[in-house]
Amino acid sequence: MAAPKRGRSASAQSKPGRSLALILIAIVALAGGMFASGNTTPRLGIDLAGGTSITLKAKADQGSAINKANMDTAVDIMNRRVNGLGVSEAEVQTQGNDHIIVNIPKGTNSKEAQQQVGTTAKLYFRPVLTSEPSTGAKPSPSPSASTGGSASPSPSSSASAKQKASSPSSSSASPTASATSQGRAVTGALKADTTPSPSASAGASSSPSAKSSASPSASPSASSGANAEVAKLQAQYAALDCSKPAERAKAGSGAKPGDPIVACGENNKVWYKYLLGPAAVDGTEVKKAAAVFDTQGASGWQVQMNFTSSGAKKFADITGELAKKQSPQNEFGIVLDGQVVSSPFVQQAITGGQAEISGSFTQQEAQSLANMLSYGALPLSFKEETVTTVTAALGGEQLHAGLLAGAIGLALVVIYLVVYYRGLSVVAMASLLVSAVLTYVLMSLLGPAIGFALNLPAVCGAIVAIGITADSFIVYFERIRDEIREGRSLRPAVERAWPRARRTILVSDFVSFLAAAVLFIVTVGKVQGFAFTLGLTTVLDVVVVFLFTKPLMTLLARRRFFADGHKWSGLDPRSLGAKPPLRRTRRPAGPVAGPVDPKEA
Repeated sequence: MAAPKRGRSASAQSKPGRSLALILIAIVALAGGMFASGNTTPRLGIDLAGGTSITLKAKADQGSAINKANMDTAVDIMNRRVNGLGVSEAEVQTQGNDHIIVNIPKGTNSKEAQQQVGTTAKLYFRPVLTSEPSTGAKPSPSPSASTGGSASPSPSSSASAKQKASSPSSSSASPTASATSQGRAVTGALKADTTPSPSASAGASSSPSAKSSASPSASPSASSGANAEVAKLQAQYAALDCSKPAERAKAGSGAKPGDPIVACGENNKVWYKYLLGPAAVDGTEVKKAAAVFDTQGASGWQVQMNFTSSGAKKFADITGELAKKQSPQNEFGIVLDGQVVSSPFVQQAITGGQAEISGSFTQQEAQSLANMLSYGALPLSFKEETVTTVTAALGGEQLHAGLLAGAIGLALVVIYLVVYYRGLSVVAMASLLVSAVLTYVLMSLLGPAIGFALNLPAVCGAIVAIGITADSFIVYFERIRDEIREGRSLRPAVERAWPRARRTILVSDFVSFLAAAVLFIVTVGKVQGFAFTLGLTTVLDVVVVFLFTKPLMTLLARRRFFADGHKWSGLDPRSLGAKPPLRRTRRPAGPVAGPVDPKEA
């Protein structure tokens, strides 16, 4: 029974170079990736590198009360919005009874995060009545009304490519461009959505173009049928200049879901102004939205939506109506906080509760739209009170203090290892160095990969990891010393000590990793940075002990300095109080004269 074990042990001893080569290759590959990507330093959190701090105040103007439940729900939605951008170290927390503080670390797209976090209005799907590029020039009356319902657009006013909304099973081709709204009957469209009078269709077919309809007196039929609300919306649409940020901010503000509105939206870096009908679908009826890449077609990045049962019926009804109309009235505007974030057109009624929005999306644009659709509704509305830039001066001082404490702790550990383990301290320090290199490289790579940011608690987690890593070495060294005290030479002592030390190291690291995982799950913000770093370094400790420390000890056991038990090796049998060495003798042919040592067997 012992012979196979000795054979495996000898085989394991003869090839420790494989493990050392494997971990060396891993370090070189990771370091090469770090330098190739240009991310040679870990991304720092807001407390170390600075960032953006946003203060939001809740307002109970949506029929909801300001209470703990609604505030916690808002914090959760904002957290998911920011995390959807890959900003895992952002902090979203309540302050007092009606304030939420959002801290976004430097190095992320803080402007986009600010827009998504500060976007507090509900999300609506509204039919597009008319739209056109907003050039800033006020419309002038047309000398004659267009009977065809559309005019030939000029190159400067032609609309760019629109997104297409379709069901997942739709295979029809998407047109590349849509016509402009110049020449569309604004008054007729408004009357069709606000007053179901018999003359609405006649007005829609004979009214003048969008330019001439800016003034109620431009068309006698329109002015006779239009009420004050229609005239007001016409005037707002005609005067709206979406190229001006101040006017964009006011467009659509204070409108009710059941009323038509004017709004602005950006498409291919061109601002458009829209006249939108009453909300057909509420954003709360979007169950889930995700950005996916179409690997089987040519549509590239697209957004897939799933609706609730009531939302699916409403969406099927509105898309069925829009599919019968011409551009741009076959489009629906996705309106968030009074701004049109997308205006896909519809080719057919979309049933089944699933829809896709495809077009010339980039990955970031598709993900941003999916985030808005998924997390668009908040139980309360919020007013952005302050947006401040946080400096890293205080964090820099704390970082220096933390690094100084870590350096002092590491120095004390090294001094202890040198005094107590002497030559073995070389193995421990080499292992600590390998663990530190792997930790640094992985932190640098995880910044752009998953949004990891190194904050002060994360630095504390890395310092705590020094003790965890050193503890693993000490367990193994003490097992080897125990074997030498039993009278064995170094080479068999290294191999016999490993199974028992391995079990202890795995159990200890598993407990540490479990604690880090639980802490990461149940906490938020900076404490998650501590838990993540602790878990990462615990996993690296197992990798380093198995692939570096153990093979290195196997190699050093073949050196005379350690094998002969030099007094400075840390493995001197006499200083350890070792028993006389065990000697194997040929077993006599006759009966055994005395008891046999179990270790001999």
